[in-house]
Amino acid sequence: MTPVIKVIREEWADDGVAVPAYETSGAAGADLRANLPIEHRSEGITLAPLERRIIPTGLRVEIPQGFEMQIRPRSGLALNHGISLPNTPGTIDSDYRGALGVLLINLGTEPYTLHHNDRIAQAIISPVTQAAYVVATEISESGRGDGGFGSTGRN
Repeated sequence: MTPVIKVIREEWADDGVAVPAYETSGAAGADLRANLPIEHRSEGITLAPLERRIIPTGLRVEIPQGFEMQIRPRSGLALNHGISLPNTPGTIDSDYRGALGVLLINLGTEPYTLHHNDRIAQAIISPVTQAAYVVATEISESGRGDGGFGSTGRN
C-alpha cells in the first residue's frame, strides 16, 4: 500500500510553490522547495560559507504511523555549491506536526543565495521498525568483534 502524506500550507506560505513531488517516475525522493516569507521572496536568503540556517518550506505534514520522512541533500547543490544538510539524513517523525524546515549548511567557499521556489532538498518516505531494547549480561561473539570503529578498511 502506498503511504499518503497529508500536506497543509502555513498561513503565510505562497500557494504557488509546489508541494513535494517526484520529478521523474523512478525518483526515490520528492523535491522540497524553499517557500520564503514575503520579506525574503525578492532577494532570497544568502548563506555565508559555513553558515547554517533553517529554510522554510511553508508546509506542515502528517506522516502515517510506521513511516518517517527522511530529508536528504540535493546532489547538484552539494557538488556545484557545497550546500548540504549538517544532519543528513534529517528525520521527520510520524507524530511531528510542526513547520517543515530544511536545515542547510554552506560548505562552499563562496556565499550562496537560495531563492523563493528553489528545490532545496529531497524527502524520502521510509518504513520504521521500533525495536525493543533490553539489558543483557552478555552478547554473542561475531567475526568482526569490536574492531572496525572508524576503520577505512585499510591496514
